[in-house]
Amino acid sequence: MKYVLKKIGTLILTLLAVSALVFFAFSLIPSNPAIARLGTEATPEKIAKLMHDMGLDRPVLERFGSWILGILHGDFGTSYSYNQPVTTLLSEKIGVTLLMSVMAILITCLLSFPLGIYVARKSDSKLDVLFTTINQIVMSIPSFFSGILITLLFGLILKVFTPGGYVSYKKDFLGCIGYLIFPAFAIALPKISMVVKLLRDTALKEADKDYVRTAYSRGNRTKAVFYKHVLKNAIIPVITFLGMTFADIIAGSIIVEQVFRVPGLGRILLTSISGRDYPVVEAIILLLATAVVVSNLVVDLLYKKFDPRIHV
Repeated sequence: MKYVLKKIGTLILTLLAVSALVFFAFSLIPSNPAIARLGTEATPEKIAKLMHDMGLDRPVLERFGSWILGILHGDFGTSYSYNQPVTTLLSEKIGVTLLMSVMAILITCLLSFPLGIYVARKSDSKLDVLFTTINQIVMSIPSFFSGILITLLFGLILKVFTPGGYVSYKKDFLGCIGYLIFPAFAIALPKISMVVKLLRDTALKEADKDYVRTAYSRGNRTKAVFYKHVLKNAIIPVITFLGMTFADIIAGSIIVEQVFRVPGLGRILLTSISGRDYPVVEAIILLLATAVVVSNLVVDLLYKKFDPRIHV
């Protein structure tokens, strides 16, 4: 219990530090959101009035305190560009990005574990070089480029889906899943290769350890030793890797959304950056940071579950 409380305390302190860094970084940027909204032809009186309405004329520490208190109550402020609460603005878009990210992690798990186990067991065969080469090529392809290739092949040539034909999950959930599976696969593809390589290399290292030789000396078969001993220990770093890359998958989703024209966080993030809509940008960055620290917390707890020695 002490271990869990310590990790949760670290999580809270990390989020507080990230919040301060994000807020003060945007406060130091030499730009005026009021001018960006009204234009350079606006009179000083109009600019001053809009800055007062936005709360930008208050001291920075006071604004930071109000922002933190608002976040604790689920209020991320008001968008400068859209003039509506940031929470309302991002509610559906967060759902789209998270749904696509969860689909990507599920695809990664469903494909990488069987492939990794198969490649690890075939490490001494002639196909090992072929597997390794293909895996390195797939790993080196960025997700957005995979998305372009998938759109070209399945969207324009095979016409399996209509590029840009996204359907909201509120209107047609299955239709939304059917469309998002393609960008989710583009996000998952390099991660699958990474997990396959990690699982293969870790399994081979575990296979050379003394406890494996002891298991063989007791008359266990190769298949039984692999699944009961080698795989059990080899899978721990893989689970750690998957947990730590979940936030990376969310970030990848934001990029791939532009390729498939998915109305998630990616589109509004780019629009808000160009429009100096800092409350929206700050909220998205803080959400990404939360995803990182929460996923790391889950990984630590899972690691402790698989390896009780972690409490030492």
